Amino acid sequence: MTCDILLALGLLLSVATQLRPAGSPIGPGEVCLSIWLLLTLGRETLRFGAPLTPALSRLLTFWALFAVAQSLGLLNGLAIGDTRDWQWFLHDVMAYPLLAAVSCLSVVEPGAKRRLHRIAWFLITFGSASLSLQLVGAWGVINTPPIDPWYWDRLRGWSANPNVLAILCTALALLSLHLAETATRVSERIAALTCTALPVYAGFLTKSDTFSLVLVNAGAIFITLKLREWLLSSARTLTFRAACAWMTILALPAIFICAVVLGSFITVQSTAIFKQVSRENGARTEREAEIRLELWKQAINRAMGSGLLGLGPGPHLDIPPSIGVARLTEPNLPNNIVHPELSAAPNYEAHNTLLDLLTQGGIIGVLGFLWLTGKGVVIAYKAGLAALATLLCSLFIFGMFHLIVRQPLFWFAIALCLVADAGARRAATERAVGPNNRLLGIAGTPLTAKGPQPMSGRR
Repeated sequence: MTCDILLALGLLLSVATQLRPAGSPIGPGEVCLSIWLLLTLGRETLRFGAPLTPALSRLLTFWALFAVAQSLGLLNGLAIGDTRDWQWFLHDVMAYPLLAAVSCLSVVEPGAKRRLHRIAWFLITFGSASLSLQLVGAWGVINTPPIDPWYWDRLRGWSANPNVLAILCTALALLSLHLAETATRVSERIAALTCTALPVYAGFLTKSDTFSLVLVNAGAIFITLKLREWLLSSARTLTFRAACAWMTILALPAIFICAVVLGSFITVQSTAIFKQVSRENGARTEREAEIRLELWKQAINRAMGSGLLGLGPGPHLDIPPSIGVARLTEPNLPNNIVHPELSAAPNYEAHNTLLDLLTQGGIIGVLGFLWLTGKGVVIAYKAGLAALATLLCSLFIFGMFHLIVRQPLFWFAIALCLVADAGARRAATERAVGPNNRLLGIAGTPLTAKGPQPMSGRR
């Protein structure tokens, strides 16, 4: 139980970068994760090794492939004389092994699925409590001098960047939905659904355009997966859920016709509403879009220049000129946020997970990431866990606008998906294997090459 609480706190506080000592890359989240790693490694050492389950083998395969891709990229970058910022290079070199250890040890048997499910409950419970404290601090009820909960008009709580808090809110909201979907009691379902309120509210206060986009897509993905699950159910009679699903599908043509007729009106009104709720009537959103396109173009050029082998760990893009000018002309930037400094070496990221992996590990790193993520979604869907598949899909969409491969919460979602079919595998094994882990014959007599052996001794 102590280890589960430590892992939950480590995952939650890993995004609380304002709680770190000034100038230190290590904070409460990293400390909790490190203690959990030591305790878990000690436990596995005493057990003389864990069984190689499908979930563990997939993670080991990915991280081995990832290490090869990053190593080839580093050698390629040194060969072509690429310059790099060694401070951020060391940051990635320390972060990736920690993430690999956390993800692999999370799925170690026995009882990985049950253990991760319990940690998920701790995570949404502690997450709701921490978001409550962050909102109270943001409203000025509690004075927290070292922490600035606002980035201009955007909520960032204990994080240095509002987008990082938005990632946490996305994970907590959809994880709560997953726990509500799998709850066996009404009280548990109500508690899990209640825990979705604060993450959604805080996520909107971050004014992250990506959060709004992900939330809309998450709803569409979840509904689509549930409808498909109900329609393809093996029940021979038409259930109420299947009937609702068919009614929805039959209503789609009428909905489409209405959308075409009212399309122009909806477009005009939606544009007006979007400009009202977006930052600076959409002006800042347009500037950020231009900067992102500039960074993505630069990342593609860097990747092509490396021969699609990558350049190794660390950022490899130049800071866009518009950002450099803004830093010189806006001296009153919010405090407690770390920006890469202007230097001769490239030290900026594309803010796109696939493009950042392409510049680091080349095409090998990208393909490995896509394989593992896709495998996780497929496993969760086949296990009938639509909300869990939606969680991983949503984090993947979030990764198209931010780098999520260094977020421990993402790897926790991967671990949850990879062990989702553990129950089905265990049931199939128990049907073929007896309680003593050996094949049984008639009346429980062990089978041998010669068949059931007669009882020895006198009557």
